[in-house]
Amino acid sequence: MNRFKIERISLPVLAAVMLWIKTYVVYKTSFNIKIENVMQELILFINPLSFLLFAFGIAYFFNSEKNRNRYVIITSFILGFILYANVAFYRFFTDFITLPVLFQTSNFADLGDSALTEIHWYDIVYFIDIILLFLFMKYKRKYKEFVPVRKVKRRAYFLVAAALLFLNIGLAETERPQLLTRTFDREMLVKNLGTYNYHLYDIFLQSKSSAQRAMADGSELVDIDNYVRANYVKPNKDMFGIAEDRNLIVVTLESLQNFVINNDVYGEEITPFLNDFINDSYYFDNFYHQTGQGKTSDSEFLIENSLYPLSRGAVFFTHSGNELDSLAQNLGDKGYYTSAMHANNKSFWNRDIMYKSIGYDYFYSASDYDITPDISVGWGMKDIPFFQQSVDLMKEMPKPFYTKMITLTNHHPFRLDEEDKFIDEFDSKSGTLNRYFQTVRYMDEAVKEFIQKLKDEGLYDNSIIVMYGDHYGISENHNEAMAQYLGKEVTPFVSAQLQQVPLIIHIPGVTDQGKGKVISKVGGQIDLKPTISHLLGVDTKKAIQFGEDLFSDQHHDFTVFRDGRFVTKDYVYADNTCYSKETEEPVESSYCDKDKEKARLELGYSDKIIYGDLLRFYESSDYRNDNME
Repeated sequence: MNRFKIERISLPVLAAVMLWIKTYVVYKTSFNIKIENVMQELILFINPLSFLLFAFGIAYFFNSEKNRNRYVIITSFILGFILYANVAFYRFFTDFITLPVLFQTSNFADLGDSALTEIHWYDIVYFIDIILLFLFMKYKRKYKEFVPVRKVKRRAYFLVAAALLFLNIGLAETERPQLLTRTFDREMLVKNLGTYNYHLYDIFLQSKSSAQRAMADGSELVDIDNYVRANYVKPNKDMFGIAEDRNLIVVTLESLQNFVINNDVYGEEITPFLNDFINDSYYFDNFYHQTGQGKTSDSEFLIENSLYPLSRGAVFFTHSGNELDSLAQNLGDKGYYTSAMHANNKSFWNRDIMYKSIGYDYFYSASDYDITPDISVGWGMKDIPFFQQSVDLMKEMPKPFYTKMITLTNHHPFRLDEEDKFIDEFDSKSGTLNRYFQTVRYMDEAVKEFIQKLKDEGLYDNSIIVMYGDHYGISENHNEAMAQYLGKEVTPFVSAQLQQVPLIIHIPGVTDQGKGKVISKVGGQIDLKPTISHLLGVDTKKAIQFGEDLFSDQHHDFTVFRDGRFVTKDYVYADNTCYSKETEEPVESSYCDKDKEKARLELGYSDKIIYGDLLRFYESSDYRNDNME
């Protein structure tokens, strides 16, 4: 009986079935894919199968057992590795890999501890099917000689695979109409198409985006330009130019979320200095990050250009040669010396290339700092010495200057030397969350010393200081621990609210001595460029931008995330559900319909600008003569 079974089992089919079952188990155990009904569960179960049958079916065209077996094993390993790579990526980013991310190879060496903490020894279980295939091949060879598969059987095999593919697509389209237009929602694509078909579709999208630039022309800017003009908001006349000709210092506070502000761990303040500094600043407590897979680099792109990042990959890699109309360029035209300061490798996130497009006069990278092992931890130079050495560099800059600083210490996996731990760890099942509070506390101390050094070196009074959180530090994978800290369940509504990051604008002589103000307008990083520009007296009326001045009386309470979620004054749209802010409960979807269209339109327009490199046409005389007053 055993001999009969082994003779009848086909190696390619066995490999496909084993990987199919393994993929489904991974869906249920390693990804947080939300299932709402039986149909979605059925689609999730069958979606890997059609691709796997096609992939392993190629083995039937080989005319030797050795080549067939080799193909099956190699294919099993490659597809298994793709699945595992998504698992490791998802553990930190709560997202699936895209092709542009894979091209970011210059970042891999710098991932260090962040990558290692997401890889465990027991992950070998993700490749157990390959071990079983080896054993199957060994024992089957004893009982059955190799016989090439006849053409009629191959044809029947691939007809079954094609039928399964069309069944999958049909069910998916019924369950989620216009599925393939929702490219920003990778969970939706994986849930309905499957991991492997999703990656094929991602390759198609990448090819399509590469062709868009070649096919683009200036006429595509007309509708975008009209939309931007119609939605322009005038600056607050009392705030416009209030900091004109001052130095501008923008501090990117790595991974800082808003829930730690004015909060504590076991009675110890997490951000004691920032809590006080807020009283002397404009503090926006309803401000959100809008980054995608580019994380910190996306936040940089947002504040410089007031355009949305891409839903796939990082603009810093995929479109670093685009023509831009950045904050740095605008201030450079106004006579500012412009720079970026980050004690990391120049090439990380492709900054050495992208910063040229942004228009910085100089990039102060790792080579400009005195970095030694005793002042380094995790990703590199600690924040306190980074700020100290940066101020020394600022003293030598031509005035006025604009410099953007990027901190490092509060970065996953959030590790510190013992002497830098100012508060105790939190006690939960998430070591990531437990350590996070300590690195945030260290960063707060670093900012305190930074402000004092600016004063000591005579740079404080004639500067404007803008500090903001660049993206989340605690992903949705740690919701259980977050619920323990917050004392409530992390629902999709709460998760969206946790995307709030601090925005602090400090203007010496204007906001200090307790003259600060908490501003609760709903805003996002896309609003920073017009807000800062207007404070410095730079007109943005003719700019192609989607942000609005946060100080303007006409500012709309609206911000959209790169994954399609959005927040307004009264509602939060998350997990395809409209929530009331007042009750935190779902309400009729019609309450969010108007803003859903606004979100779709702005994300789409921004993508067109980036993929088509449309701003290269904006300054052309033909376009401006035809389309501008």
